[in-house]
Parts: sequence; structure tokens; C-alpha cells
Amino acid sequence: MDAGQLIAVAAAVFFAASIQVVSGFGFALLSVPLMTLAIPTKDAVVVSTILGLFITVWQAYHLRSDTVRPLAKRCLVGAYLGMPLGLILFLSLDDEVLRLMLGCAVLGAVVLLLLRYPDSDVPVAFDYGSGFVSGVLNTSLSTNGPPLAFSLSARQLPPEQFRATINTIFAFSAVVSLTMFVAVGKVTREGLITAAIAMPAMFLGQLAGMPLRRHVHGERFRWLTIGLMLLAGVSAVYFALA
Repeated sequence: MDAGQLIAVAAAVFFAASIQVVSGFGFALLSVPLMTLAIPTKDAVVVSTILGLFITVWQAYHLRSDTVRPLAKRCLVGAYLGMPLGLILFLSLDDEVLRLMLGCAVLGAVVLLLLRYPDSDVPVAFDYGSGFVSGVLNTSLSTNGPPLAFSLSARQLPPEQFRATINTIFAFSAVVSLTMFVAVGKVTREGLITAAIAMPAMFLGQLAGMPLRRHVHGERFRWLTIGLMLLAGVSAVYFALA
């Protein structure tokens, strides 16, 4: 990997980390499509998973008092059940197909968010289902945010609970998905070096996003979520078909 590729990866990580701090999610959702402009999709998935473990564990710990634990547990059960299927897809599909899947999954989640699923109509089984889809997306594309964002938004959680709960799910999911990638030999020396080089950019991105977080709430928070997902989905589809 040359210097230009490393700079592109670091820039993608910086931007995604700053958004993650503000919205509570979006690190993998944005970093993976952006990194695929410079490195192969499967490499981007592994690097994002490694870095995502650090950023989500840190946020989950600091926001733990606002976590809606029963909701997080239901989503995690579903996620663990979906991860093996996602790993099979990751190992069997080529980069362009994975990128197209990424874009379609994200755009589908945008449509769901725009529907404003009413909180009173959300069954408990919905949390397990969204968790399952997130597990499949986690180990196949490292972008498990969209179904979880939809599930938590459907329950109309305030931004503080949304950020805390989704990062708790991300953190526990990342431990398992990274373990799976290690087990199948997809965490390579080059991937670890790339993640280590990009890590300072991740921490700088978090620092850059902190001052903006207090300004994002209510409808502004919802539209930021939708806008991020739309941007990531369109870019992934475009570059998969280009």
C-alpha cells in the first residue's frame, strides 16, 4: 500500500470518526465506502472493524448511563445469530458485489427511516430482526448501522439514548466480528499496519466532532442520520456500477 492510499484511508477515517461522535453511528457506514476508493472492499471492511472496535467501546463506556439495556440485548441476540451468514457472504462474494450490496442495504434503510415507523406499533420481535440484519451486514460489510438506526429511531429514542444504545450494540458486535475475521485469516499484517497508521486520524476526528454534538438534536438529528445514510448508499452504488 503506497502513501497516497494511506492518506486516503486516513482522510476517510477522520471524516467518519467526526460524524460518529456527532450522530452516534456512521463510522463504518462512511469509512468503508470512502476507503474502497483507495483499497479493496474486503480490506476496507477489516480495517473499519479494527478501528470501529476502539471508537465504539470508548463511546459505549462513556455513554453507558444512557444505554437502554433491554433493547440493546435484544438487538445483540439477533446480531450474533446473523453474523455467521454475513461471514459466509464476505468469504464467497467479490468486492464489487459486496459494494453494491452495501449501497442497496443503506438506501433501503433510508426509505425505512423516512416512513417514520410509529413507536406504539413496534413489536419486540422487530428488535431481534433488525439485530439479525445488522449481524449479517456487520461481518459481510462492516456496516451494521442502518438496521439498528432504523430500529432505534422507530422507538423514538432521544439522541443521548440513541448514541449510547447503538454504540453498546456496536462494541459487543465488533468483538465477535473481529474474532471471526481473525479465525478465518482475514486480519493480515498489512491490515493491522493500515489500521495503526489511521488510528491517529480517528482520534483527531473524534476531537473535531465533539464541539458539534451539542448542536445536533431533535429533527436536526434525524435528518443528519438520513442524510449520512443517503450519501453513503448512493456513493457505494455508484462506484460499484462505475
